[in-house]
Amino acid sequence: MIQKQIIELPVTQKIDIRKLDLSEIEEWVKGQGQPKFRASQIYAWLWEKSATDFESMTNLSKEFRELLDSHFEILPIRIDAVQKSSDGTIKTRFVLHDGNKIESVLIPVPDDNRFTVCVSTQVGCSLSCKFCATGMMKRMRNLSSAEIVDQVVLVNKQSMDHFGHPITNIVYMGMGEPLLNYQATVTSIFHITSPKGLGMSPKRITISTAGIAKMIKKLADDGLKCNLALSLHAADDAKRDEIMPINEQNNLESLMEALQYFYKQTKNRISFEYVALHGVNLSMLDAKNLAKHCRKFPVKVNIIEYNAVEGLPFGRAAMEETDAFGLALRNLDVTVTIRRSRGKDIDAACGQLANKD
Repeated sequence: MIQKQIIELPVTQKIDIRKLDLSEIEEWVKGQGQPKFRASQIYAWLWEKSATDFESMTNLSKEFRELLDSHFEILPIRIDAVQKSSDGTIKTRFVLHDGNKIESVLIPVPDDNRFTVCVSTQVGCSLSCKFCATGMMKRMRNLSSAEIVDQVVLVNKQSMDHFGHPITNIVYMGMGEPLLNYQATVTSIFHITSPKGLGMSPKRITISTAGIAKMIKKLADDGLKCNLALSLHAADDAKRDEIMPINEQNNLESLMEALQYFYKQTKNRISFEYVALHGVNLSMLDAKNLAKHCRKFPVKVNIIEYNAVEGLPFGRAAMEETDAFGLALRNLDVTVTIRRSRGKDIDAACGQLANKD
């Protein structure tokens, strides 16, 4: 008996349309015999109106929408769980199209007219900072630029629903290291700030990095107009090596040189994030070492309360210890803000994002 060979034809895979830029959409539209302006209509639906399906693109004909749907897909993130803190902070866990999960946080400060969203750039993190819950997770993958923008869009809707006010600020301080997902981070900022996107001011956006010197310089060379925050947390190499392993490849000398370059090229605001760890980084010598770095370019220091993480050996500094460290820095002519934690009762505070149920 002769067996027939069964040949399986490859299934045509749809393309995620939000991975295409305007010129690539124009090229596809042209290939379909459609006028060029159709591409601008599609692009506006994707990035100005945040459409999550083709059916909602109502200024396109039904036939053209069906054609789009046969070639492309849109992969939006979806809300999986929401927790509300007693202080008004809202943490949202999102599920991605492949089942992975990330978290974003809305931090409302109505008295200052500030409504900040803290967004993630990776599923998990690879840097293993010793005091951080996210650092205990495995890095599964980078987010796409669209998945980053979706967080801003959905948390903005939360802010409107709960507080009647749009978000005012965006901080790339959630799960992951933004500069290890460089292209998606930069592209997301382009869409957020573009007049053809969400139209926000880049001055209201801050990228936080654990410190990757060559990528800080690349930010400067690429002319990004947003602010930069270095998660410093220790002002000498030996101590920083111990709590932040990334310092072994990006020591303080290389980081300060990169930040000087960034400031010289951009004149954008730089800040140091400094978590207050009891008995670790709050001595007078720590203050003097930190002050030396602050004299190299205009910078402000944000001292952050440590938020205890189960299984990690660090303790929160008493308020008196933190305040004394802040005073020591001010006496050394350092600009200092002490930030009290928000959302710690729902594990939404700095260093606590870990996709816990």
